[in-house]
Amino acid sequence: MTTPKTVAGLHHITAVSGNPQENIDFYTGPLGQKLVKQTVNFDDPGTWHLYYGDTLGSPGTILTFFPFANAAPGRAGAGAASAFAYLTAPGAIDGWLESLKAAGIPARDAGERFGQRVIALQDPHGQPVEIIGDPAVEGSGAALQGFHSTTLWVADPAPTARILTGVFGYEEAGHERQADGERLRFAAPGDGRGRFIDIYRADGAPRHRPGSGTIHHIAFRAEDDAMQDSLREALIGAGMQVTPRIDRQYFNAIYFREPGGVLFEVATDPPGFAVDEPQESLGRTLKLPPQYEAHREEIMRALPPIALPA
Repeated sequence: MTTPKTVAGLHHITAVSGNPQENIDFYTGPLGQKLVKQTVNFDDPGTWHLYYGDTLGSPGTILTFFPFANAAPGRAGAGAASAFAYLTAPGAIDGWLESLKAAGIPARDAGERFGQRVIALQDPHGQPVEIIGDPAVEGSGAALQGFHSTTLWVADPAPTARILTGVFGYEEAGHERQADGERLRFAAPGDGRGRFIDIYRADGAPRHRPGSGTIHHIAFRAEDDAMQDSLREALIGAGMQVTPRIDRQYFNAIYFREPGGVLFEVATDPPGFAVDEPQESLGRTLKLPPQYEAHREEIMRALPPIALPA
């Protein structure tokens, strides 16, 4: 078996929300993200799939949502990713606290985590969102610089950690004890966006309940199909049940549930989000995969209407 290359960090994170317009207004408004793709859930074309990121739609900046207007609230708990954190310069943290509060968002200073200041807030549908100041991006300005990390909530950290270190090439980067449990940090080599994964274990934790305000899955980066194949082989060798490659239009994907129950994806960097529309107009119109294009009018009638930011 060939030893796979190490992953550079997160490719994207996908979550579930409520009303799509509220979702758009929050992430493109106070958080300053760009809507880089409006398409549909490839497995349920009557549902929006909205992608946010930087102006290029770069891996490591992409947050996606399945918005369901009538979705019941979910519950964070063991067996899923529970929060994601954006990256900013340490000097921008106080400014973010002020701007979020000015926008009516109840953000709070959550103190330090592994020596870095953390802002904690929730989006309109209850999704925990964090902003972390990291010296690695000092001097980059106040804007969010993509992902810093995500938190996996599991009952037993050890089997999850073995996948991160033994297959994906992460390294242990810290351990903090908390009042009700512990947090372990793992880092991908290099200095790419989204290079940190935190594993959180809490005593007596409830099980995750899917729904609005929860994370559906997290995706790791593969530089191309060959690297994805190598990782798939290594994951199967580690006892994981991994799907075949699936074409997601903007990347190829494989999926598996890691031992703690979190749904993991490995997504390729290419072809990227400019494959079906110019970079300068990313996210302005509905883009459909080829198999649904003949049903465009029917699909558009079924989707809740949305208004795009200026």
